[in-house]
Amino acid sequence: MSRAVAVARMQLINKWTFLGWPVVILAAAFLMSLAIFALIPVAENKYGGGSQAPMWYFMVLGIQSMTLVFPFSQGLSISRRAFYLGSLGLFAVIALGMTGLYLLGGVIERATNGWGVSGYFFTIPWVADGPWYSTAAFFFVVMMFMFIIGFWFATIFKRWGTTGVLISTLGTVVVLIGLAALATLLEWWGSIGGWFAGQSPLSISGWAALLCILLAAGSYATLRHATP
Repeated sequence: MSRAVAVARMQLINKWTFLGWPVVILAAAFLMSLAIFALIPVAENKYGGGSQAPMWYFMVLGIQSMTLVFPFSQGLSISRRAFYLGSLGLFAVIALGMTGLYLLGGVIERATNGWGVSGYFFTIPWVADGPWYSTAAFFFVVMMFMFIIGFWFATIFKRWGTTGVLISTLGTVVVLIGLAALATLLEWWGSIGGWFAGQSPLSISGWAALLCILLAAGSYATLRHATP
């Protein structure tokens, strides 16, 4: 555990990359969205998708945490297990902090009638329809999902190079296209749409969390054989 904490501290050597930029991206997206809301001359509530910008950055964090810090950690004889646990734990804490900012922003904008311009940045339709813990789970799981995806692709690059990344990317695309074609041939789209329509933000978060666990296991299995 002490080695895992050391890895977290090692990741935070560049605090701007892992702490500063997520907040800057969130603030910049919020201010730009607020300006757009103010320019739209309608009385109805206005919603924007800018709040997802920091979530995409978590994929970048996953890539950078692997490519920038992993070689240094191996030079200090830190085990791959400690590196993985320390990195995953750190970004779980960061995702939890960002989730708190989303919840706080949602409370403020609902109390101020959309910042006085009927504009809702943090309050995402459907996601915010349930209780607060449902909304929190959704934001947290999405950010962790993006981090694990970025971390795994960076691990694949460390293990097999550019060829491995290309093959895994193309393989993923082929599988997705194959599943879509199968659903079309078997006329499953109606049932799939009905299933999604019956889900709540909390249940979707649960399924996504299960997927995160599977992806995390796959990324760790790849990391065990990666070279610095």
